[in-house]
Amino acid sequence: MKAELFVRRGVLAMAFAGLLVAGAYAQDSTPQQQDSQNDKKDMRQDKKDLAKDRADRNADQRDINKDKRDLAKDRADRNADQRDIHRDKRQLARDDANYGANSAQAKADRKDLRADRADRHADQRDINHDKRDLAKDRKDRNKDQKDINKDKRDLHKDRKDLRKDRKGR
Repeated sequence: MKAELFVRRGVLAMAFAGLLVAGAYAQDSTPQQQDSQNDKKDMRQDKKDLAKDRADRNADQRDINKDKRDLAKDRADRNADQRDIHRDKRQLARDDANYGANSAQAKADRKDLRADRADRHADQRDINHDKRDLAKDRKDRNKDQKDINKDKRDLHKDRKDLRKDRKGR
């Protein structure tokens, strides 16, 4: 009778242990599956973020290139205006010597000189504005590049997690 009781309890204990193990496996698969789905979702989102950040970076690089061209043109304009100023000064000195300070030619040269100085100042303002734009665009591009690098790291981590989840099953 004792042997029969011992066998009965052993069988019940084994059955109970089997139920516990089966329950543990049943509960374990759902979080793994959910984790895998979340990793896939994260990967999709990271890919979208990466594409947007790359587009932003490329647009910022185009802006930088445009600002560089504008800056070069403005500098060329300013330098041409400076040459005009020097030429007008020489012409004014010549006209003052030949015709006098109050002559019509001297007055015209002074007027040209004022106009050329105003043009030079306007070009210098454009140069300063383009420099500020260029600095802002570079800052934006660098920020976008940092975002790209972060998204790449996130994508790599999500892929690693997904591989780990698939391997763990």
